[in-house]
Parts: sequence; structure tokens; C-alpha cells
Amino acid sequence: MTPSQQDCAVVLGGSIAGLLAARVLTETHSEVVIVDRDPLGPGTGARRGTPQARHLHGLLARGHDLLEELFPGLTVELVEEGAPVGDMLANARVCIGGYRFRQGTSGLTAVCVSRPVLEAAIRRRVLAHPRIRPLGGRDVVGLATALDRRRVVGAKVIRRADGSAEERLDADLVVDATGRGSRLPVWLEAAGYGSPARERLDVRVGYSSRRYRLDRGVLGDDLVVLSAPTPDRPRGGALSLIEGGVCLVTLMGVLGDHPPTDPIGFERFSDDLALSDVSEVLRDAQPLDEPVGYRYPSSVRTRYDRLDRFPEGLVVLGDAACTLNPIYGQGMTVAALEAVALRRHLTDGGPQWARGYRRELGRISGRAWEMAKNADLSFPQVPGRRTAATRAFGRYVTRLQAGAVRDAHLGAAFLRVTSMVDPPGALLRPGTVARAMASRGAVTGVDAMRAGSRG
Repeated sequence: MTPSQQDCAVVLGGSIAGLLAARVLTETHSEVVIVDRDPLGPGTGARRGTPQARHLHGLLARGHDLLEELFPGLTVELVEEGAPVGDMLANARVCIGGYRFRQGTSGLTAVCVSRPVLEAAIRRRVLAHPRIRPLGGRDVVGLATALDRRRVVGAKVIRRADGSAEERLDADLVVDATGRGSRLPVWLEAAGYGSPARERLDVRVGYSSRRYRLDRGVLGDDLVVLSAPTPDRPRGGALSLIEGGVCLVTLMGVLGDHPPTDPIGFERFSDDLALSDVSEVLRDAQPLDEPVGYRYPSSVRTRYDRLDRFPEGLVVLGDAACTLNPIYGQGMTVAALEAVALRRHLTDGGPQWARGYRRELGRISGRAWEMAKNADLSFPQVPGRRTAATRAFGRYVTRLQAGAVRDAHLGAAFLRVTSMVDPPGALLRPGTVARAMASRGAVTGVDAMRAGSRG
């Protein structure tokens, strides 16, 4: 049965995924309670529950479109807070696969904003809704189920400040948006539902980030510089102008080749990227803080969509279902896609709405997972199965990336896929294939970076 306006929903987790879930639940529930371990206030600082928040976050174009759909005028609000906005290819220096893409108009919006400021803007919108009740400073310790355990009827929490007695929050729907640390597999097994299968990809990614002040005009009209890691050079880095006239620099390394967090080591690491623009910008930049590190050992996909039995009154969303290599910036966009899917299934209703949502959850996370996995498996040291089809597609993508050195249309086509606006199959459209095959695909990565220029 479709939830009515008299129902209460409890969202476990107040990060972006949880906030987006709460936003869509206001359309179908009379009260929505958001539970989080951190205080749910109006501040724009990095929360303890988001240790990755001090690093560069890419809001993919599809994610931007969905956020604007859920929160009309959000982009204008972010611009008013100082976030630069431009075109994802015309205003960015992009080097992927060792090839520097020719700059040109892509039609993809790049909103250059820090994670704390973006999350705070979303949180303000959500908490302003009269049906939302924030409940910060709580640890979630379990689910409450009916006697027959066929339905989840609430969540069990305790206050962090005083470790008080367990409190039960009754709900007609519980959403697990607690992130990669979700305990849902353990709770499901304890309730007799079995443990869901998991897929794991060990990538051993490490980050270090630092904020700088740049001299005016150093980047010209550009807002972003990206030098992605490659199998031959597993070090990468990116910088972006963000609000407040600050430049946020994040260096990254895969397979354990992690950037240091001491200032000298940080800048030396930037000298070893495929694209020299990052280190060149840093030479005359003014540091504003010390480098801070972050480690991401493995991507994990939990296959809730394959469980034969699943309790009613419970759904899962975001990193609690699938954590993705953060190098590709898919997380926020996947969470937005899942929130919109949840809204659609709740609104359409029917006795099997939750089953339909879980299937779509599997499709959404699966598409992002396959894109990230194929990119990760291009590194020979990453364990995993490589098929003849994926190897052939990888060779074609390399040819397309080489062609993007001189053809901005190819670069835009590639970015439309990685931004989750187009499906991966869009790269095989006849016109795109023809342009890729006609390009001078034999050009080397080094020559390609010399050739790359503004279109």
C-alpha cells in the first residue's frame, strides 16, 4: 500500500544521501525524522561523519540537474555564496588516460563548490520543511521489527552525549542512508533474512588535499584542472576554484601510491602528474592550511536487489548500498538518482513498490559500479575478471580519448558518459565512432598533451 500523508518515516543518516531521501519523503509522509550522529545544524564546516569532506568533490552534471530539480534555485544560491560556475570542458583543463582534451563547449554545467558548503545548502532547504524533524547526536544501534519480523517498524537509537538508555523511534518506513559503515547486513542476518552478497574491488586509493590562494588570472577563464591517474602513472591530482576565492587541491594515488601529508612531500608529489599544470599553479600559490589525508581501501557493492526475502518498511540508499571509487565523483549523483527513484516508486504505489525500488537501486548502482570497475581494471594490479569485450571497449575508449586531443566533440561525448548524463553505450553511436576512428589515434600521451588546446 502506498504510504499516506499520516505516516512517519525515519531516515538514518543526515549526510547528502539522507537529506535527499528526506526531501522526497516529505511528499508522501506527514513527518520525516532525520537521525545522525552529528548535530544537524546550519553550519558549513566539515562534519565528523564526513571525513572526506575536506577533499575535492566533483558534482557530476547529472547530479547537478537532479539537485536543481529537487531544490529549485539551488545553483543561484551557491553562486551567491561564491561558487564559480562554468562549462565542464570549456572551463576545465582535462587530462584523462594520459591525453589532454581539447577545450570546447560541452553543455555540461560545472558547479565548483566545496562539499561542506553544498551539503549545508541542501540541509538548510531540507530542515526548513515543516514536516522534517532533525534528531542529531544519536547513534543508531538497530532496527525495531514486528513480532513476526516481516516488517521493520522503527529504529533504535541512543544519545551520544550521555549514552542514555535506548530509545525507539516508531516509523512506517525506515531508510538506511548511514553510508559505507552501514550495519544493515548484520541486522538482516540477525533477523533471519540472510546476509546479502557483496562485490568488492580493492583499489587502495589515497588522497591528500590542501587549500591555496591564487594570484588573480593565474587560470585565465578556467576553473578546474584535472590530471587523472593512468596505469603507467598511478598518480593524479585536481584543483578547483571554490567559494571564497579559494583553490582546493586534491592529489591522489591508487594501489597504495598515496600522496604525503607534509607540505614539501605534497608539492613534490604534484610534480609527478601527467599534466604539469597542477604543479605549475602551486609554485606561486599561497597555502592556507596543512595537507590532510584520506584513505579508501576498496569499493563495495551490497546486492540487496538479489535478496529473495527483505523486510517490509525498509529501504536503503547511497553508500549504504554501494560505495564507489571516489576518484570518479559518482557518489552524490548516484544518491540523487536513487532518491528520485524512491520518490517515483512511492508515488506510483502498488503492493510491490519496495521490490520495484530495490530492483532500480540495483540498476542505478550497477551502472555506476560497472563504469568505475572497468576504469579500475585498466590498472593491471587491481584484481578482477577482465573479459574480451571489456578489453576491446577499453581499447576503443583509449582511441576516443586520443582523438579528444584535437576533437572537442569526442571529449564532450566522453564527459557526458562519465557525468552520467548519457549511458556508456552512447560512446558507440555511429557519429562518435566515426570521429574516433578518423582521429589520429596513434598519437602518444605525451604528444597528446602538447597538442591539446582550447577549441
